[in-house]
Amino acid sequence: MVISDENRSNLVRPTTMQGGLNVGTGKLGQQQVRHTRRALGVINGSLVAAQGYPCVVNKRAFPEKREFYEKKQADPAHRPITRKFAAQIESTQQHCAKETKLPELPNTSAINSTGFGDCIFIDEECESPEDQADQPEPMFLEQAETVPDEADDTKEIEMEDIMEEPIVDIDGCDLKNPLAVVEYVEDLYAYYRRMEGFSCVPPNYLEQQFDINEKMRAILIDWLIEVHDKFELLKETLFLTVNLIDRFLSKQTVVRKKLQLVGLVAMLLACKYEEVSVPVVGDLILISDKAYTRKEVLEMENLMLNTLQFNMSVPTPYVFMKRFLKAAQSDKKLELLSFFLIELSLVEYEMLKFPPSLLAAAAVYTAQATLYGFKQWSRTCEWHTSYSEDKLFNFLNCGNRECSSLMVGFHQKAPTGRLTGVHRKYCTSKFGFTANSEPAQFLIQTQL
Repeated sequence: MVISDENRSNLVRPTTMQGGLNVGTGKLGQQQVRHTRRALGVINGSLVAAQGYPCVVNKRAFPEKREFYEKKQADPAHRPITRKFAAQIESTQQHCAKETKLPELPNTSAINSTGFGDCIFIDEECESPEDQADQPEPMFLEQAETVPDEADDTKEIEMEDIMEEPIVDIDGCDLKNPLAVVEYVEDLYAYYRRMEGFSCVPPNYLEQQFDINEKMRAILIDWLIEVHDKFELLKETLFLTVNLIDRFLSKQTVVRKKLQLVGLVAMLLACKYEEVSVPVVGDLILISDKAYTRKEVLEMENLMLNTLQFNMSVPTPYVFMKRFLKAAQSDKKLELLSFFLIELSLVEYEMLKFPPSLLAAAAVYTAQATLYGFKQWSRTCEWHTSYSEDKLFNFLNCGNRECSSLMVGFHQKAPTGRLTGVHRKYCTSKFGFTANSEPAQFLIQTQL
């Protein structure tokens, strides 16, 4: 489709001196065009360092907000300099000669041939309203608005909040495991927290026993740990055995020669509650070097169940250990070290003042410090254990030595103490030589 030139208003056509169209192609037309160009060259040459197409820049002060506005100037290719426009520029320069600031320009004869001039700086104060109306609008470059430093600080603070350690969903990987009971596992552990108080015993209950003391209790439990390992029983069986012994002794007075029988019967009951394959009574009699008869074992079993009112289902430290190790995203090495520390605590009578959940949390925390060489307690561990790092040190102060630091002390004296059953157990390859690890002594130094 052919577009008519009449609709192209921006089209620039050569004109004659009188403003008419130069449609001729003869010598007369060529002379007129050359005469016109020579006249414009004379006008441009009369200006000081002026070029064919000057760019007028207004020295206007920037506003306080430093906002920049761009106003378009006529395209030099579409606005040729006429005599009227050139005379107007010359009169303006003469009127404000003192206020005009011209940069020193090098010899740019080659640049002059391009037809573009240099910049002319003009003050607005020296211009009359009429001159200002005829002057071309100044053009300013558009610049990005600067952001204050305070905004940068705010962004940095927000980024710190965003980078806060998230709480890991430890049950997400067990959604398809029906044995994990992900739907109500949180309700289960909330119930364990409420019930753990009923499984605890007074921390000084042995004071009512006239024939046994805490050293005898420690010897009994250290021996039972070796029996438990020899029969290759489940871990939960050991923790339930110790709990049954303490609960029974807190309610029933026992003579010294019957203390070992109490331990054997407690293990028998724990095996019946936890194990699939239960040791027979004859095996327990043999392990005690036939110190007791079958009748005595069955009579003590009857007495213990009636004293405890058949209440066998209590939360032990093992229940919380499994959950807290999962929250710590533990490996086999961390798991073995945690159980090594908490089994050392089972032997000690002074650890009865701590609830089972705190014992488990302190064992995991101390094991992490022992393996990694520094304190580590993530938000995920804090969320699922309900114990902060400070609470593991400051809960139930006992002579400036708290739960975690007590475990480090047990770890230090385990190889050289009189009761070394736990240490010998965890020095074997079956348990990865866990007992040979160096204790986290810096936890004790922190307390001091």
